[in-house]
Amino acid sequence: MLPPNDAAFLSDRNIGHTVETEAGMICIVIKAWTLPAGYQQGETDLLLRLAPGYPDVPPDMWWCDPALVLTDGTRPQATEVMESHLGRSWQRWSRHFQPNHWQSQVDGLESYLARVRGEMIRSARRTA
Repeated sequence: MLPPNDAAFLSDRNIGHTVETEAGMICIVIKAWTLPAGYQQGETDLLLRLAPGYPDVPPDMWWCDPALVLTDGTRPQATEVMESHLGRSWQRWSRHFQPNHWQSQVDGLESYLARVRGEMIRSARRTA
């Protein structure tokens, strides 16, 4: 279900994950995703939902369970919505690519997860 380069990335890095489909989307749950400093939790399960046409269609948003709370007790900006996927309740991180920021022949899960981590770091610093 995943492109070979994405499956190889997850396997080579020994990233614990499951892959399922739901409503036509490829759903990747990364177990116990380690969080950067600035959150009350040390880890969360991370959900990525890939639309039909991926990687030509870029990923859009990601979800966390449990919901993340910053050390000051607030939630990161644009994470107020909870959604149900795969029988669980997930905190939606509403983040979107700007036009031309995703290159389907270059980018994949490795670059997307780097973007997720970078945004989580930036979100935690906003309250510091």
